Amino acid sequence: MTFEFPHDFLYEFITLFAVLDPTAAIPVFLTVTAGLSRKRSLLVAAYAVGVAFLVLFFFIAVGQFLLEALKIPMASFQLAGSLVLLLFGLKLVLGQVSEEAAAVSPDAKPIERAIFPLAIPSIAGAGAMLTVVLLTDNRVRSLGEQVTTTGILVLCLAIIFCILAASTFIFRIIGRPGIEILSRVSGLVLASIGVNGIMIAIKMSFVTA
Repeated sequence: MTFEFPHDFLYEFITLFAVLDPTAAIPVFLTVTAGLSRKRSLLVAAYAVGVAFLVLFFFIAVGQFLLEALKIPMASFQLAGSLVLLLFGLKLVLGQVSEEAAAVSPDAKPIERAIFPLAIPSIAGAGAMLTVVLLTDNRVRSLGEQVTTTGILVLCLAIIFCILAASTFIFRIIGRPGIEILSRVSGLVLASIGVNGIMIAIKMSFVTA
């Protein structure tokens, strides 16, 4: 049993944008770029979006082949990805992600600040990796449809870059308490998506057993 997403531009855009979850990335971005100039902060955002794209494109290109070569059922991959998503959501709720981001060395280069925990797993998290594999399933998607999905992913990441670039302005409006609330609400949503994914993966396991 496999779950097939509808091949529709608006549906895929909303799905990808939701799993990329820019609201969860904002507090992490503000933390890892604290004390940096505007130019270097934008560089961190660009690196983060670029790294996220490379990771997700890897899963689009070879993710399904890799799973098949390792004989890992999609249900197992979804279960593992959902567990990671649940744990990351809980860490957001508890404020632990911001603590990890704050632990970045003041001397860290922009690329080092961008990779963890901003690009991975705040942007290119387990849910996003799983989603791009399902949206580009080789068994039901043509090459043209997979290229379209990749283009939609690029569009979503470009919007996320703009949101990160405007995060300082957002911070001025809602302040630190607003950012903390945003982070915890995003964490709760991600944790809920993770739990839902676990339940679906368990159902898939029973059906295919």
